[in-house]
Amino acid sequence: MQVEYATDLVFRSTTTLAPLYEQLARQSVLSVKAEQVATFLGRKITPQLAQEIGSQFSTRIEGTCIKHRFASSSIKMYDKVGCILRIETTTNDVSFFKHHRKVEHRQGPSTRDLAPLKKTIYSLIDLRQILHACNRRYLEHLSAIDDFSAGVRALDRLTKPHTVDDKTVKGINFFDPTDNALLHALQNPRTNIAGIRRADLLQLLDKLSPNRISRQLRRLRDIGVIKRVTGTYRYYLTRAGRAATAALCRITQTVIIPALA
Repeated sequence: MQVEYATDLVFRSTTTLAPLYEQLARQSVLSVKAEQVATFLGRKITPQLAQEIGSQFSTRIEGTCIKHRFASSSIKMYDKVGCILRIETTTNDVSFFKHHRKVEHRQGPSTRDLAPLKKTIYSLIDLRQILHACNRRYLEHLSAIDDFSAGVRALDRLTKPHTVDDKTVKGINFFDPTDNALLHALQNPRTNIAGIRRADLLQLLDKLSPNRISRQLRRLRDIGVIKRVTGTYRYYLTRAGRAATAALCRITQTVIIPALA
């Protein structure tokens, strides 16, 4: 007899779940230890334990699946139809789980102790509560994992081409000399206080003509790196723009330069 209990989290679109699921799957494979698998399923690892505990990553036609198994029971995570994150606990032996219930003894009166779940229809309510608790513990573990999916979406918005007024606008290339110089110029602390104008950039980017700087500013506005103050020609970095310029500087100083030294 096999029993399954699933908890579904429904997302608005596949574009929201896909990067999040990729991050959760990677972290679940790398970070979940045997002690945590036992905790998800409400058990403890003892020195006398002689049962198999492990995790498995599998690829199916429908997608990928992360499965953590402990003896006859398992808990798994997979995406369903691209917009549902499913956590599912499965067992082939309900007596694997223990709960407090009335225990009859051959001698003496009955007592209320921690005992294995009985294989009867009357245990269904208790079994549902136990399996639901397993799913909830696994979801609590997932909720503690850092979510970088917003960063993935922001990177796509900044680097992929956009169509604005029937024209294709090129995204940012962090290794392009012009884009690199523009982002470094926009990182000037004055930008966050008084904003920046084309005339200010001309002093910092003497190799670019005024017309080219104007086109670059329009491009950066279209992809969401900068925004213009209404009624003026001053520009400020957006939240995504500040993150992009800070990331460029950090990657250059801490990764690229040391790696090439």
